[in-house]
Amino acid sequence: MADLAFLWHMHQPDYRHPDSGDFLLPWVLLHAIKDYTDMAAHLERHPTIRCTVNFVPVLLDQIEDYAEQFATGQWRDPLLRIANWPEHDSLPAADRTWLLDMAFRCHAPTMLEPFAPYRRLRDMLTYVRSQDGYGLNYLSGAYFADLVTWYLLAWSGESLRRSGKVIPQLMAQGGNFSLADRQSLLAELGAAVSGLIPRYRALADSGQIELSCTPGTHPLAPLLIDFHAAREALPDCALPATPQYPGGRSRVDDHLAMAQQSHTRRFGQAPAGLWPAEGALSAPFLQQIAEAGFAWTASSHGVLRHSAGPIARTTTPWLPPEDIPGDITLFFRNEQLSDLIGFEYANWHGRDAAQHFMTELKALHLQDSANLIPVFLDGENAWEYYPYNAWYFFSDLYDALEKNPAIATVTLSEAATKHRERRQRLPHLTAGSWVYGTLSTWIGHPDKNRAWEMLCDVKQSADRALDSGRLSDELRHEVIRRLAICESSDWFWWLGDYNSPDSVASFDSLFRENLKALYRLLKLPLSASLDHPISKGGGEPESGGTMRRAT
Repeated sequence: MADLAFLWHMHQPDYRHPDSGDFLLPWVLLHAIKDYTDMAAHLERHPTIRCTVNFVPVLLDQIEDYAEQFATGQWRDPLLRIANWPEHDSLPAADRTWLLDMAFRCHAPTMLEPFAPYRRLRDMLTYVRSQDGYGLNYLSGAYFADLVTWYLLAWSGESLRRSGKVIPQLMAQGGNFSLADRQSLLAELGAAVSGLIPRYRALADSGQIELSCTPGTHPLAPLLIDFHAAREALPDCALPATPQYPGGRSRVDDHLAMAQQSHTRRFGQAPAGLWPAEGALSAPFLQQIAEAGFAWTASSHGVLRHSAGPIARTTTPWLPPEDIPGDITLFFRNEQLSDLIGFEYANWHGRDAAQHFMTELKALHLQDSANLIPVFLDGENAWEYYPYNAWYFFSDLYDALEKNPAIATVTLSEAATKHRERRQRLPHLTAGSWVYGTLSTWIGHPDKNRAWEMLCDVKQSADRALDSGRLSDELRHEVIRRLAICESSDWFWWLGDYNSPDSVASFDSLFRENLKALYRLLKLPLSASLDHPISKGGGEPESGGTMRRAT
C-alpha cells in the first residue's frame, strides 16, 4: 500500500498598518471565509482522510484579530466597517473610493460572472466610469450597500453557501440589502472566522490531521543566515551590497521559538514538524531546525535534485547530511502532482481531475507499493480558479481515496515513523526553495536586493538600540515584533518586474511603512528613500502572482 501525504500550507503576511493596526488589504478575512472554512469542511465530511495542515503564526494572529473585531464590533478592516455602515448615502468619499477599487478583485470567471446581480454592479461601474468625471457621484448608497454585500458573498466558501442560513438567502435575494441583512451576514461570517482555530484543533485532537508550523512571520531563513546561500543553486546570482544580514542566526532562532510558542498556545501541544517558509532550506538552517527539536521538515524535489542528483526520488524520506547532527527526517514534495492540483486541474471537470490524480497515484503504487507520495502546496490560493472553489474536485478526490485500498493517506509524522527504515542519507544539502529549486524569487533582482539593503540598515540600527539599554521592556518587545514583520519573505516575493503593478505597489508600500514604523520606535530620523517606491512591477503572472510553479 502506497502512502499519500498531503500538506496544505496556510499563510498570509501581516496586512495591518504598523501604526493604526487597520487592515490595508482584506485577504486574511477573505481566505478565511472561503478557503480555510472549506478545507476544514472537506476533512470533516471525509473523516478517514488524513493529512498535514500547516499554519503560520502571523496568519493565526490576524485570524484572532478578526475574531475580536466580530466580537466587539470595533472594525479595523474597512471592508467590515463599510458592510456595517448604517446608511451608505453618508459613506465617506474615501471609503467609497476604497470599495470601488477593491470590490471586484477576484477571479471573475468563477467568482463574478456566475452571479447576475454582481455582474450588473460591475457593468454599472464600467458604464459610469466611461462617462465624464462626475459620473461616480451618481452612484447611490444602495449601490455601495449591494456592492459590499456581494463582495463578501462572492468570497464566501461553498461550505458556508451550503450549510449557512443567511448566505444562501442573500444570494437568492440578489440585491436591495438592508442594514439588517448585512448585519446578519456579518454575524454568520464572524461565527465562521471565530470557529476556525477551534475546528482545526478539533481535527488534530481527533487524530485525523497533524498541525505543523512555519517560523514566526514566514522569513526566508536561509537568506537571513547567509546571502551567499543563493549562489549554491544559482552561482551567478547577484547579491545585496550589504555582506550579510546582521545577526541572522539568532533571528532565525527567535522565529523558530515564536512558532513553537504560538503552536503550543493555540493547539495545546508543541509541533512535531516544520514547513519552512517557501520550502526554503539550507544546511545551517536545517541544523537550527533540528536543534530546536523538530522531528521533520520538508522542501521540494528541485532542492533534492540539486542536493542528491537528478535521479534522487521523493518517494522515500531522507536523512540530513552526515555533518548535521540529529535524527530529523526530511521530505521532498512531488512537484508534478503538486502543480497539477495547484495549476492544471482548475481547468478540468472536478471528477475528471480526481480520476486523473488517482491514475497518477496508481502508477506510483504499481512502481513500488511501499512508495511515499508527498504532495505539498498552498491550501488557499488555488481554489478560486476552480469552479465552486474546488468543492467537487475535493469531494470526488477524497471519495476516491476513501474507497481505494491501495492508497493510504497519512500525516507527515505518521510517514516519518512508517518509512523510518527507508530513509536515505543526503550527500549534502544545496540551499533552495519550492520555486525552481533556487532562492531567486527573493534575491538577485535589483529591487529585491535594494529591499534587503534597506532591511539590513534598520536591523543595524535596531541592534544598536537593543544593546544600548535605553529601551524599556515594552519598547524592546515592540521593536522585536516589528522587526519580525519586516523580515517576512512576502515583501521580497512581490518586488520585481514580473508581478502586476497594483500588487507590487501594495506590498512595496506596506514594507516601507513597516520600516518607517521601526525607525520611529527607535526614535531615529526617517531616510527620504523610504518615501520612494522600491519597485514598479509590470507583469501579469499566473494565478495573479500568489503561486509559482516548481519549474
